[in-house]
Amino acid sequence: MTGSITDVDGILVGHHGRLDPDATLGSGWACGSTVIVAPPGTVGAVDVRGGAPGSRETDLLDPANSVRHVDAVVLTGGSAYGLAAADGVMTWLEEQGRGVSMAGGVVPIVPAAVIFDLPVGGWGCRPTADFGYAAAQSAGVDMAVGTVGAGIGARAAVLKGGVGTASMTLDSGVTVGAIVIVNSAGNVIDPATGLPWMSHLAKEFGLLSPPAEQIAALAALDAESGPLNTTIAVVATDAALSPAACRRFAVAAHDGLAHTIRPAHTPLDGDTVFALATGAIELEPDPDTPAQMAPETKPLARLGAAGADCLARAVLVAVLAAESAAGIPTYRDLLPGAFGASAR
Repeated sequence: MTGSITDVDGILVGHHGRLDPDATLGSGWACGSTVIVAPPGTVGAVDVRGGAPGSRETDLLDPANSVRHVDAVVLTGGSAYGLAAADGVMTWLEEQGRGVSMAGGVVPIVPAAVIFDLPVGGWGCRPTADFGYAAAQSAGVDMAVGTVGAGIGARAAVLKGGVGTASMTLDSGVTVGAIVIVNSAGNVIDPATGLPWMSHLAKEFGLLSPPAEQIAALAALDAESGPLNTTIAVVATDAALSPAACRRFAVAAHDGLAHTIRPAHTPLDGDTVFALATGAIELEPDPDTPAQMAPETKPLARLGAAGADCLARAVLVAVLAAESAAGIPTYRDLLPGAFGASAR
């Protein structure tokens, strides 16, 4: 419907998770990991805006530091415990000969970020290195969305969250894509209308105004909401970017979360967006750029805006595609009127 991050040539995505069909909130398996494998030579960056992030290797992505290329990014459930999934991804990449060449072998570069989903499944039911290895091993261009991988235990305020993706190709021929794990403390859906905050997205996705009783049911759930938190994402492009430009791409794309989640970037969450640039296409410099500015400034601004648009759409895809887990209601089940259906 809206494309995929794997439309950026060379980007692959794999999921691995465990969901017990009879899991209830706080009991049973409802957790997983998602791995984004990048082609060799991909530049990486990150922008962290949440007040409580859980992450790995983010300092390495500072443009001032030495390593510029990323082999994979892990987005995972399990809070800080789930960072163990990155160990499995490193093992898989080492088997492929991927990583920084060192005396005696390679060291794969695998940044990671987590969502806090431990209260959804059993507290001890969280990803291990085996989850990361399996997700990396399964990575391909065809990726599932909704209640899969790191999205299995995700919530979007009171609704079921999940994995979403989107992409677009600019007039320049550059492709931009995003993947997101929506586990937000804030609402993706306006409790007053039952529709996304951005009205043009409601129209784009063909959503209708739900009946008043369905909106009231959503508002009643919202009043009982407890904070579950952190939305994590990757935006990717086939443009050639320096580490500093890739960081600017991540910063601009991060606004997509603020467009579709309210509130975002709170002290309760760890909102984190990674950026990947595979380098296949050189950005065409803008001849009208003032001499005091870098010639790629305007193309980079357009790239960042496209990243924010893709990320905003990916957030909505995650919520619309989600299936219930551990008894958490989905948007589709709670507000069927948005799809032209009557309440069930």
